[in-house]
Amino acid sequence: MEIDIIEAEWPRDQNALGMIRQEVFIEEQHVPEALEWDGLDSECRHVLARDLSTDLPIGTGRLVADGQIGRMAICKDYRRNGIGSLLLEKLLELAKLDGHTQVYLHAQLYVVDFYKKAHFEVSGATFMDAGIPHVKMILKL
Repeated sequence: MEIDIIEAEWPRDQNALGMIRQEVFIEEQHVPEALEWDGLDSECRHVLARDLSTDLPIGTGRLVADGQIGRMAICKDYRRNGIGSLLLEKLLELAKLDGHTQVYLHAQLYVVDFYKKAHFEVSGATFMDAGIPHVKMILKL
């Protein structure tokens, strides 16, 4: 499988980015649309993964101006192939380019180990977001 990870632009790529998030968060995880579409996308830096053999958008993530990484999502058929690591690597690269010395995220509990492998550390107690347990994690760059 050949994957391409690019920095996306919300106006140009919002359909592809939105399709992935619709599938993963709204349909699979039942996140309410009002929570998913929080109005911040036009102000964020986005990354997009594509399967080069099909040209399908398969993964996404975003970096908010305050250093929060979020909306990391990979289409079901493409999970557990290292795409999440590639997306995270690109988001961390963008954070460094923006001058961030630290980034944070709100990880669903089942992916905490994934972020720990990338050297993120848990900060604080578990909390609920959209009915899903999360924990804040921080990485110093």
